[in-house]
Order: sequence, then C-alpha cells, then structure tokens
Amino acid sequence: MNEGKSKGKILKIKPPTNYPPEEGCYLRGNDFSPVAVVVTLNYAREQTPPEIEQLVRVASEKGAALAGTLQTENIGIEKSVINIVANPNIRYLILCGTEVAGHYTGDALKCLLENGVDKRRTIVGSKAITPYLFNIPLESIERFRKQLRLVNLLNEMNPEVVEKAVWSCYQEEPTKFQDYTLHDPGAYPEPAICSKLTWRIKKPQEIEDWEIDDVLKKIGGE
Repeated sequence: MNEGKSKGKILKIKPPTNYPPEEGCYLRGNDFSPVAVVVTLNYAREQTPPEIEQLVRVASEKGAALAGTLQTENIGIEKSVINIVANPNIRYLILCGTEVAGHYTGDALKCLLENGVDKRRTIVGSKAITPYLFNIPLESIERFRKQLRLVNLLNEMNPEVVEKAVWSCYQEEPTKFQDYTLHDPGAYPEPAICSKLTWRIKKPQEIEDWEIDDVLKKIGGE
C-alpha cells in the first residue's frame, strides 16, 4: 500500500520503489511535485543544443517531478506515459520546446491527452506519421489522460516562462499563468500504475498503415 504524506490539506503519495520504471533523457526531481515537463527535441540526442538542456535543467531545478526531452511520437510518448502514471502526484504536463519536424511529437502528445487512441492504437487527430502506442497497456493510456492537465507551451523556448509555469503548478492557491489557472490539486486518488514497455513492437516507425491490423493480432488486446 502506498504511503500517504500530507502537506496541509494536499494529499501526497510516496511513489513505488521502482519509479520511474523507464530510463530516458530526463532528470528526476521532487517526487511529490505535481508537474512534469516535456521538452520536444528536434535534433539527434547526441546533438542536443545547450538551450534545450537549459530548459530541462531549469524545469527540474524549479521543482518539476520529471523533466526531459521527447523526440518520437511512438516509443518516446510511451515512455513518458509509463513514467508519469507511476507517480500519482503528477497532475500537470508542461509541453515546451520547438516542434519536431516530420514527427510532430508535440502535436501527438497534445492529441493523446485530448482525444486518446482509437481501436488501432493510433493517436486520434495527430498530424504525426506513426503515432502508434503498441507497447503500453490501454489502462495506462487512459490513466495518463485522466490524471493530467496539459499546459501547452509548444514552441516556447524561454526558460523564464517555463520556470513560471512550473512554479504556478505547485501553488496551494489558484494562480494565473497566461490563460491557465493553476494550483496543486494533490495526488490522483488511485494507486500508481507501475509497468514497463513490452517492446512487442520495437520499430513502430517502420509500420505502414495497412500493416496495423496484423500488428494488433500479434500483440493481442493489451
């Protein structure tokens, strides 16, 4: 059973011991923070520019639970989903950084939160070429959508703006930030979902639309 921790009237939950379950290009910060930050990365990982690294760093230093880069609209998003639903304290997702050319990863993440996936495990409404989520449970996708509220700063590269967004999310009283009113609502009132990618489909970017039905038969219902 999760260990509860109170901060005033705000419920906080100790994450599972194996949180975050997936490795990746991110920094782990305050486990009890209500916000994670995703910075879209329009470069090869080894060519990450200093301004992207700065956005990740300032988000973590300002108090984000997780802050990292995101490149792809399939496995990259799957790892983000898995890590976030393993921590019920995370209630906001700040999306920033320049959109990823061709992949439209930021758009895919936004559409996932707004629309979910269809019966073919494809993110509904996304402009991305291969927005397929074959390697995570449908339960995790639905929890991700219920647990989070998106703070959409896509194409924002100003670290001061990102810092202000993070700060606003963990205030106890409702706080205005741009068009949002933000505050820490406390942990999501259901247990963490702590799992890992199945890696049933290792290269979703190579899947053609006409192949999806065969892929779904291969991986089964979940």
